[in-house]
Amino acid sequence: MNKQNRTNMAGLRLLSTSILVIVAIGWSIGLIGKGLGQLGRESNSKTTPVREIPDSFALVPNVATGVFPYGGSTAWAPLRLLVDSAIQAERPELQLRYVQPEKEPPGSRPGIQMLLNGQLTFAQTSYPLRQEEYYRAKQLGFQLQQIPVAVSGIAVVVHPNLNIAGLTLDQLGLIYSGQITNWREVGGPDLQIKPYSRPASTGDAVDLFEQHILREQKFGSNVRYVATTTEALRQLAKEGGGIYYGPAPGLLPQCTVKPLPLGQTPKQFIAPYQEPLVASAQCPNRRNRLNLKAFQTARYPLTHHLYVVIKQNDGIEERVGQAYANFLLTPQGQKLIAEAGFVPLRRSAF
Repeated sequence: MNKQNRTNMAGLRLLSTSILVIVAIGWSIGLIGKGLGQLGRESNSKTTPVREIPDSFALVPNVATGVFPYGGSTAWAPLRLLVDSAIQAERPELQLRYVQPEKEPPGSRPGIQMLLNGQLTFAQTSYPLRQEEYYRAKQLGFQLQQIPVAVSGIAVVVHPNLNIAGLTLDQLGLIYSGQITNWREVGGPDLQIKPYSRPASTGDAVDLFEQHILREQKFGSNVRYVATTTEALRQLAKEGGGIYYGPAPGLLPQCTVKPLPLGQTPKQFIAPYQEPLVASAQCPNRRNRLNLKAFQTARYPLTHHLYVVIKQNDGIEERVGQAYANFLLTPQGQKLIAEAGFVPLRRSAF
């Protein structure tokens, strides 16, 4: 990839400038960390004056009563386990039921399609809405609104015994396009590289990876596709030359893989974990933890937001989706987001 393409990689990064995040019923919160590419696409969303938001789940207003389906990004799994259970405990009138697509793996893109098809009340995504998704919603008589609620990123992992200092973004793209096939080509041992990826249809990390690492290239014929991250981790544990990428909060604590530092150049390598690296032999007594500062400031190059996607139709779907985003943006929600291993938008949540 050329220098201009690498410059465009800034579309994935979050910069420390203020943005307005739309919150329910006329109140919102100012956020730190504007992403040039992702949040630039949020211009299709409505904005409202900034107002004070409640401190806890108990004080969030206009919460609907009933059972409501939601779904989307697999990167949200740790949040669903921790944050959503806390919401259910404090606001039992709102019952949320996670629904997966019937004929394909779950992910951001299938979740948005299910929302457009009327199968979900709101969706959880780990990439910004595309123009075609906004257009499809308009054809159906409503608008889509995306609300960033947390910061995350993509981690790249290999077998723990693979001796390599890190990868540049160019090298990563060449590996997954099939142009680099041996680890010795990037400073590692004489060993065949076996890249793994989830299917492109899932969206999530795959969608971001295609846009900002592969750019105009395609996945090489050497890429092996797996349905789940669990399957990828199982393969990497068996094969010394394997490599995989996925949501950093889910990959970093794993005992059977080693996360790699990434950068534009070897001199700019940034680790996605808090140094020093926790060796596989020390796990599970100790586990690698997210490099919060590197993600908060976007010094780590593969950083992105997590979004709640709402159907703006003046109906129950909009009300439930807005209430859910509001839960996550309260100080209580932001603290739970940090406990789940993600980076909160509000620094006070650390």
